[in-house]
Amino acid sequence: MSDKINRRGFIQKSAAVGAGLAILPGSTFAAPAITKGGRPKSKINIGIIGSGLRGQSHIGLLLDRDDCEVPAICDIDQDMIGRTLKLYEKKGRDKPKVYSPGERDYLQMLQDDSIDAVIIATPWMWHSEMAIAGMRAGKYVGMEVCGGFSLDECWQLVNTHEATGAPLFFLENVCYRRDVMAILNMVRQEMFGELIHLECGYQHDLRGVKFNDGQTPYESGVEFGEKGFSEAKWRTNHSVHRNGDLYPTHGIGPVARYIDINRGNRFLTLTSTASKSRGLHDYIVNHPKGGPNHPNAKVEFRLGDVVTTVVKASNGESIIISHDTNLPRPYSLGFRVQGTKGIWMDVNQSIHLEGQSPHHSWEPAQAYLDKYDHPLWKKYAGSAEGAGHGGMDWFLINAFVESAKQGENPPIDVYDAATWLAITPLSEQSIAMGGQPMPFPDFTRGRWTAWKNNFALGDQY
Repeated sequence: MSDKINRRGFIQKSAAVGAGLAILPGSTFAAPAITKGGRPKSKINIGIIGSGLRGQSHIGLLLDRDDCEVPAICDIDQDMIGRTLKLYEKKGRDKPKVYSPGERDYLQMLQDDSIDAVIIATPWMWHSEMAIAGMRAGKYVGMEVCGGFSLDECWQLVNTHEATGAPLFFLENVCYRRDVMAILNMVRQEMFGELIHLECGYQHDLRGVKFNDGQTPYESGVEFGEKGFSEAKWRTNHSVHRNGDLYPTHGIGPVARYIDINRGNRFLTLTSTASKSRGLHDYIVNHPKGGPNHPNAKVEFRLGDVVTTVVKASNGESIIISHDTNLPRPYSLGFRVQGTKGIWMDVNQSIHLEGQSPHHSWEPAQAYLDKYDHPLWKKYAGSAEGAGHGGMDWFLINAFVESAKQGENPPIDVYDAATWLAITPLSEQSIAMGGQPMPFPDFTRGRWTAWKNNFALGDQY
């Protein structure tokens, strides 16, 4: 999907949601339609908005299930639609109804009463508009992750959910990563004692994604925008125009679970700083398809190569979030969980537990990760084998489908989405103001003091 949208006009229109006014043409308030007569459904129909590479990954997992159908897809990219239809053929499934090529043809899909739920896997700029429209249409909404664009946008997601009662599942897959969940199990058993400090981030060399003029992911090139392939068509433009933590949720999602954010704890303030920007320019200049005379060598990229954000939580924990996507480096989300009894670090897969580890020495973490393997993984590891991102995508889709069939509040909800998305605009503001602290809104309106963290308790999603 394109990310061309009049965002100012959209936010102004959507601000009226609390008063019951229309956001989008043909939209009306509706109770969630996922259940009939208050009874859970045994099988649901899911529409996919955005059938690019991420959407195709979701579709592949959904088509392997017998408790859902994917009878409709929507996209404006004819190449991606063609790839998706081949996926249906490969799976031996009937072709879906295709909504295309209009940028808002997804609204027609939302008017189909046979569609129970939708998954949004479009470019970032479309996520909130589509999620709000989906909730207003009474669909069970799954929204892929990104960073937010404004605090107003985050509030509109919350306000729409509260006005309509329709759930929003924020599709953060790293919350289901196997080692992340084993550490959650250890945290809940107080193996690290009281948590004091945490680190996380998105540290991933994305130069082959931001500059890609081929027909496959990571095919080398120096083009983006209209000449780019897949995410290079739209994602790189954010690096041109914005300076902040553009993609915080892979890291902050698991950390928020460890310290009960929005469920007995909340984020209070944030400060951010950005390094200079050199990586993307150097990549273009030194690439065989580029050079100092290539037109893209003249592009000025605003995004700092390393963006560092420090968050303070109400229970006293400190969190460092790193965004590092423009330089050569191995992939790492950089997790660090440190408490009064020990520490785990993702980057070197090491752990130290006082009284158990050798004095002042690291141990390999794997033995502990195996011992404290989360019950969900123990139960479903076989089902997840071969699924994307080391199997965690299966757990994400399974949680979405099971939650949608029940019509219940999702394990990663709209308040999580708003809080995690807010990191991006707050970091942009802090950087623009020389690292000044920014206060976090309380999207729960004070209810965080009473809510409990029930994410992945036992073998429940």
